[in-house]
Amino acid sequence: MTAPKGEGFKRNRYYFDNTDPFAMIHGGYVDVAVMGGLQVDERANLANWAVPGKPLLGVGGAMDLASGAQKLIITMTHTNPDGSPKIVPECTLPLTAVGAVDLVITELAVFGYPDGRLTLQELMPGATLEEVRAKTSARFVEALR
Repeated sequence: MTAPKGEGFKRNRYYFDNTDPFAMIHGGYVDVAVMGGLQVDERANLANWAVPGKPLLGVGGAMDLASGAQKLIITMTHTNPDGSPKIVPECTLPLTAVGAVDLVITELAVFGYPDGRLTLQELMPGATLEEVRAKTSARFVEALR
């Protein structure tokens, strides 16, 4: 690899073109991916690329990354600005990945999918179980640690 013009190649820093990440993803070399989400559902499906009311620009590499990583962690706010839940029974937005989500982290809670079931695993500091129940429309198992 060579450094871009005008920059020195520094120790422990790497430069590569935009095709290399896709080769890494398709080759199974990505252990963990952390992505944002617009919706996650009871079956570990992810919707994260089509924003309602906005022009569709295309999914880009999100589908590749979501399905190619060994573990997929989704970080997002628990609800939309209008207060509607983002953790839903079934995604209504176009899917990015089917059955690929391993962990969902919001400002209120952490959910996982042990045994293939959406499971509440942790509450964030200051969050209550009642608040999480009220702001989550998906059915989930409660297994707080």
